[in-house]
Amino acid sequence: MKEILAIIRPNKVSQTVKALEAVGFPALTIIKCFGRGKEKGYIDAYLPEGIDKEKIIEEGEKLGLKIKYIPKRMLSIVVNDEDVPLVIGIITKINRTGKPGDGKIFVIPTEEAIRIRTGEFGEEAIGN
Repeated sequence: MKEILAIIRPNKVSQTVKALEAVGFPALTIIKCFGRGKEKGYIDAYLPEGIDKEKIIEEGEKLGLKIKYIPKRMLSIVVNDEDVPLVIGIITKINRTGKPGDGKIFVIPTEEAIRIRTGEFGEEAIGN
């Protein structure tokens, strides 16, 4: 099993979730987060039109962030090893714009999964 962590733009979450669900991966966790890449928080380069960058900066400052951090969403999904290329492919296809800020994907080994409700272990616990 592997955990796939994908850090993506907030406006791509719905489309990404729908695509993953359509191919049999409905179970995931989404976390609201802030971050920056090598552009060091330069938001003008990749914000979609119509987004108020001052509001984004203000939202970060409310959290005590002095440097410009960009709102992101982190998706966490645990899948069987053989499903990793499919899930990565879907996430990449939907989230690649070719502009800075498209995000990152990390693949992390997962030793065990336990479904608390039933006590199932391993592949049965992740239900994919």
